[in-house]
Amino acid sequence: MTHGTHVRAAIVGSTGYGGVELIRLLAAHPNVTVTSVVSSSTAGTLYSDAFPHLVEIVTDSLDAVDPELLRSKADVVFLATPHGVSTKLVPDLLAVGLKVIDLSGDFRLKEREVYAEWYKKEAPEQSFLDRAVFGMSELFGDEVKGAEFISNPGCFPTATTLGLYPAVQAGWIDPDSIIIDSKTGVSGSGRGLSLSAHYSEVNENFKAYKVGHHQHTPEIEMILSRAAGRPVTTSFTTHLVPMTRGIMSTMYATLTDKSRTSEDFTELYRQFYEGRRFVRVRRTGTYPATKEVYGSNYCDIGMNMDARTGRITIISVIDNLVKGAAGQAIQNLNLMMGWDETLGLLFTPVYP
Repeated sequence: MTHGTHVRAAIVGSTGYGGVELIRLLAAHPNVTVTSVVSSSTAGTLYSDAFPHLVEIVTDSLDAVDPELLRSKADVVFLATPHGVSTKLVPDLLAVGLKVIDLSGDFRLKEREVYAEWYKKEAPEQSFLDRAVFGMSELFGDEVKGAEFISNPGCFPTATTLGLYPAVQAGWIDPDSIIIDSKTGVSGSGRGLSLSAHYSEVNENFKAYKVGHHQHTPEIEMILSRAAGRPVTTSFTTHLVPMTRGIMSTMYATLTDKSRTSEDFTELYRQFYEGRRFVRVRRTGTYPATKEVYGSNYCDIGMNMDARTGRITIISVIDNLVKGAAGQAIQNLNLMMGWDETLGLLFTPVYP
C-alpha cells in the first residue's frame, strides 16, 4: 500500500450511479488517481461509451474483475456493486493486499442471520463481517483511521442516524418512541431497469415502498442501539419521490424531559458536530430542503420541539449519491489514509 500522499484507485461497479459518482468526485481529489474502472458485464468497452458526459475525461476501457490485475493497477478498491456481489469479491481483494471500501450492504450488519433475513441473500463469512469497519464518518471516524476494509453506510441510515444520534446518546429522547419517515429520489434504486423506476410510474406520483421490511431498518437500529447502549427498535417507512437525487428523513420522538427547548437541541447538536464540516445544524426555526444539499457531501439538520405534544421533530437531508454513497466513501478514504476528511469534497451544493 502506498503510504505517501497519493493513491491509485479502482472502481468496481463503475457503470452504476454510485460508481459514476465516484468518478466525478475523485476527478477533483488531489491525492487520488482513478487507474482502473471495472465492470463484469461490459469489460473491454470504452467507459465513455456508456457515459458520454465523460468523453475526454475518462479515456480508459473497462477492466474485468481480476484481483491480481487490480493489485497491479491500484492501492484501494471501491466496490459500488449490487448487494451480494461484494461478499464474493472482498476475500480475494483483501488477500492480495488491497484496501477495500464497500458501498454495498453486504458487510454493514455484524450478524449473519440478520443479513440473510433482511437482504434475502447468503451472508458473508463471519470473519469478514468482524473485520469490516462500519464507516459512518462523523460518528465512528476514529475507528476508520488506518483501517484496511470499510463498509460504507447506507443512504437512509446516514441521513437518519446523523439526525438522531446526538439526542439518543444524550438520553434526551425515548429511543422506543422513534418514528422515521423517509423520502428518496429515484436514483436511490440504481441504474437497473425496473417498473418502479419507470417514468410513467414515478412522475406525478408519491408512494411508500418496502413498508415494514426495508433492508436498512436493522442498520439504523444497530447504530441507534450503539447510541443508546441498549437494543433499539424503530418504525421506519420509505417513500419514493419524483426527483432524481435527495433524501429527507423526518423523525419523531418523545422527550424524556419536556422542559427542553428547540434551542437546547440546536446547541446539543452544534456541540456534538463541532469541527465536522459536513454536518450543518440549522438555526432554530429553520429547516433544510433536499435542494440545499444537492450534489454535495453535506447533511443538513433542523429541529423543532413541540411543547404541546412533548415530542421533537428532526429533519435531516442529504444527497443520496454523495453523502449517502460516493462522497462518504471518499470521506472514509481520507480518514483511513490519515488525510483531512474534507479533501476533494469541499464543493458547494448545486443550486437551483
